[in-house]
Amino acid sequence: MAKGDEFKCVYCGRMVDDQPYGTRHRNHCPHCLWSKHVDDRPGDRRSDCGGKMEPISIAVREEDWVVIHRCQSCGQLHLNRIAGDDNAALLISIAARPLANPPFPLDRLPV
Repeated sequence: MAKGDEFKCVYCGRMVDDQPYGTRHRNHCPHCLWSKHVDDRPGDRRSDCGGKMEPISIAVREEDWVVIHRCQSCGQLHLNRIAGDDNAALLISIAARPLANPPFPLDRLPV
């Protein structure tokens, strides 16, 4: 894609600039954070799957936050760096999911 190209989000249908903030290419929608399964390896654009990639979690890789996506068609996981214009409220909401439903009672933690 040439600089300034756009794509339509596979989930929310909004048009998305593919190269914000000087990045080489965008991997997910900044509004809903969903992606399309197009990579076998990061950046190769070789996957034939084309499934919708759901944002399921947030992680830290080196010094960057990344969105963890899971393909709804084949189940493969991918990590995509957070961009400066990504929906901050949605990022925080996804990051807080484990705290909202812990696997143990928080009121019984030893101090």
